[in-house]
Amino acid sequence: VFFHNALPFVGFGFLDNAIMIAAGTQIELSIGVVLGISTMAGNLAGYVEALASRLGLSIPDLTPKQADMWQTRLSAHLGKAIGVTVGCILGMFPLLFFGDEEEKLEEKN
Repeated sequence: VFFHNALPFVGFGFLDNAIMIAAGTQIELSIGVVLGISTMAGNLAGYVEALASRLGLSIPDLTPKQADMWQTRLSAHLGKAIGVTVGCILGMFPLLFFGDEEEKLEEKN
């Protein structure tokens, strides 16, 4: 249950963070201004979960009673929280390619 919920959220956190870091400003300044939305308006989670399902991530075989247990719900919520945290950390990789623009401006002056 934990891994079934964690893996799609690792993908979601990774994509969300990487896209927002790499293109967030441009999205905000172009589409966001026209439509009056922020970069947080998108929702990738559903697409990532569908992709994980297509790639063969199996749904745990639980009875209705097992699915309703507090341990199962806790495992699912922890999986999502830890998955999105790991994904967001991994999704920060575009920061490796950005130089410090303030240092460049100081060098020019």
